[in-house]
Amino acid sequence: MSQRLDQAQRYHTAIREIFLRNWDPIGIADIPEAQDEYDSYISQVYGLLIRREPLYKMVDFLWWVETEHMGLCGTHRRTEQVAERLLRLPEEIVGLV
Repeated sequence: MSQRLDQAQRYHTAIREIFLRNWDPIGIADIPEAQDEYDSYISQVYGLLIRREPLYKMVDFLWWVETEHMGLCGTHRRTEQVAERLLRLPEEIVGLV
């Protein structure tokens, strides 16, 4: 497996884990059949990370997903905390290489 593909897979796994454990706006983390519920948002987050976009863009994306796309109320502080956590992934992922 190429290093790039391996790195992309580690990002995918890490983003999914953060979505399920830290974000989880619809509360499906403990439902085995729903573990892929947020996967459609992973590529957008991955793109934000590899482009090194600023915090506000990550917050804006997550907030849009939660409040506009999903139609939920959202908790802005939690969204910011999740965005901050996601933005730490590049140093964690690259540190594993």
